Amino acid sequence: MQNKKLNKIWLTGLGMSLCILCSSVFTPFVDAATQPSEKSTELNKTTDGQSSASSPYHAFAKPVVLIDVGHGGVDGGTSHKKLLEKDINLAIGQKLYLILRSQGYPAVLNRDKDYALSDDNRWLSSKSRHLKDLAQRKSLTEQLPTSLVVSLHVNWAKRSEKRGPIVLYQDEGGSFLLAERIQHSLNRLFCMNRETVYGKPFYLLNTIQHPAVIVETGFISNAQDRAMLSADRGQKNIAEAIAEGIIAHLTVW
Repeated sequence: MQNKKLNKIWLTGLGMSLCILCSSVFTPFVDAATQPSEKSTELNKTTDGQSSASSPYHAFAKPVVLIDVGHGGVDGGTSHKKLLEKDINLAIGQKLYLILRSQGYPAVLNRDKDYALSDDNRWLSSKSRHLKDLAQRKSLTEQLPTSLVVSLHVNWAKRSEKRGPIVLYQDEGGSFLLAERIQHSLNRLFCMNRETVYGKPFYLLNTIQHPAVIVETGFISNAQDRAMLSADRGQKNIAEAIAEGIIAHLTVW
């Protein structure tokens, strides 16, 4: 009887010792799991270094390059016979996206298929499809943590000899420098010496709060430009030149 009582006391003591041991081993891991790490705290800061506890959650750890693919859906943009601006913009945009992502730069396409962004805009009470399209593009720059915006378009002119890329900028220093770097890179590709242009009348350049540029990648009305704009290799070369300008800006800036 005495032995049974001693065995019971010994087992009880062993059980308490094991509980204390487990508590001391696993508590640090529990604390680490329930408290925010230094890294996660950094990701919850805004770009100016201030805390943003009230900011909406984003799926991106850092600001992205937003690639605005011009036109889409019922809005084909400018054209030459069956060649449509909206298709050229999308092809170059997809290639630009892949180039930036492959080099470690976070990028987002605001459309990756042939549709009108105005169809996604159910919040603006306007009968103008064009205005709803532009407003939706601007809204996306506010919903995402955006570092800069590159809007892709194709040009057209009455005179068929007019050719070459043109980059338009905002009335803002960062936008101007971004435009200069992209223009310089495209000029080398097209063997030209075009200047950037202040895009004063353009809605996106006037309303987007982040550094933004419009890249007119060439003239669809010019045979030489059109050959580059319509060919897969030419589109890739244009995308590479734009990416080179963006990366140069992000690296230096």
